[in-house]
Amino acid sequence: MKPFIPQLVYIEPRALEYPLGKELLKKFQDMNIEIRETTSHNQIRNLPGDTDFKKYRTAKSTLVVGVRKTLKFDTSKPSAEYAIPLATGCMGHCHYCYLQTTLGSKPYIRTYVNLDEIFDAAQGYMDERQNEITRFEAACTSDIVGLDHLTHSLKKTIEFIGETEYGRLRFVTKFHHVDHLLDAKHNGKTRFRFSINSKYVIKNFEPGTSSFDERIEAARKVAGAGYPLGFIVAPIYMHEDWKEGYRELFERLSAELAGVDIPDLTFELIQHRFTGPAKKVIEKNYPKSKLEMDESKRKYKWGRYGIGKYVYQKEEASDLEATIRGYVSEYFPQSVVQYFT
Repeated sequence: MKPFIPQLVYIEPRALEYPLGKELLKKFQDMNIEIRETTSHNQIRNLPGDTDFKKYRTAKSTLVVGVRKTLKFDTSKPSAEYAIPLATGCMGHCHYCYLQTTLGSKPYIRTYVNLDEIFDAAQGYMDERQNEITRFEAACTSDIVGLDHLTHSLKKTIEFIGETEYGRLRFVTKFHHVDHLLDAKHNGKTRFRFSINSKYVIKNFEPGTSSFDERIEAARKVAGAGYPLGFIVAPIYMHEDWKEGYRELFERLSAELAGVDIPDLTFELIQHRFTGPAKKVIEKNYPKSKLEMDESKRKYKWGRYGIGKYVYQKEEASDLEATIRGYVSEYFPQSVVQYFT
């Protein structure tokens, strides 16, 4: 899969007050990409496309270069204490993605150029916790790896955290474009995680992302560069013959990582869930999706901000958890399952 290149770029004037903003402007000019000015991402209107379907796809290939105004970080449990805001939006087309809800009608990608201000805010959070480890999640609202070959914001963040005493960085990706990150001075303080799934889920619900083989090849490179490595199995989805599908996943993963030294391997397990608003957006943007979203088959679980989500029934969730934990124990007995949710 080729690295992401935007079809259209918007630049906020304030972004050009920062070195990275100027650097990206020149880069995109040299690439002959159409560049437009916008006072704010909220002012973007009339994206190319004569239908909502086409406009949505144009938005997913549109990049907004801007300034992160809100420097109060959101919490990011159970993955980390805080989400560090480097970008918003994703170039992938995963049908189930929770960004379908949070981004709604604005699925374009935004990258923030005021990195020093973001790092100062992160340092403030670390100082508040004094001698406690403070974990930052860099992929809460985006797949930052899929964008970083253009911006190198993630690489700068890895090296910033690498110089701190108590800071730790985490992010997850479905993209394999990691070569520029392999020489970053991470000092073992960044955990690089890859999202993996059964063949059925990747084939039917993850268009626009790197293949399983590409992700695992990248994981081998990352482990070789000394990064702590982890995998997120998400969403765990009860498709036909799902137990056999997920066993095959772990068989393939074990075979591909044979002989690779991974001293501190972690797994995070997340069952499929959806919200009412997300279902409407998914059905609109991916009308032929096979994704099962029948509320009558699910359990309603209250969420943050009063927006609940539909998860599997208790017995099904228990079966999912026991099955996947069993595979992890069988194929990667020295690893740690950090949580199931």
